[in-house]
Amino acid sequence: MIGLLQRVTTASVMVAQQTIAHIDQGLVVLIGIERSDAKLQADRLLHRLLVYRVFADSEGRMNLSLTDIQGSLLLVPQFTLPADTHKGNRPSFTPAAPPHQGEKLFNYLCTQARAQYPKVAIGQFGAMMQVSLVNDGPVTFWLQVNPLK
Repeated sequence: MIGLLQRVTTASVMVAQQTIAHIDQGLVVLIGIERSDAKLQADRLLHRLLVYRVFADSEGRMNLSLTDIQGSLLLVPQFTLPADTHKGNRPSFTPAAPPHQGEKLFNYLCTQARAQYPKVAIGQFGAMMQVSLVNDGPVTFWLQVNPLK
């Protein structure tokens, strides 16, 4: 499972010209689900997102997590993240989970996030979304939770 996280000062998601999600300071995380992913990967990724230290402390160092600053978390499904781009001029989506598996795991991740953290907003699985954000820094990290061998 892949989480492309961006530290933001504000972000929103629109579907059909309607805002469906909005956050102020926090993290926007594009979520890519791979064929081999299961609930274990979702649980591990969520834990990392909540405790990953990407916010500045009083000395300007990245020592604070989302939970430390009590920021918001915006989870956005992004099926193109697991694409294989190693050859050719067109991405292969073979590594990505099929839609039914991806939706099930994304919904699980969102349910767990809302159960563990009070400030969670969510994009819409399978929808054409417009994501707007102000990346703070800019700070962007790629977190990948691989299946256990």
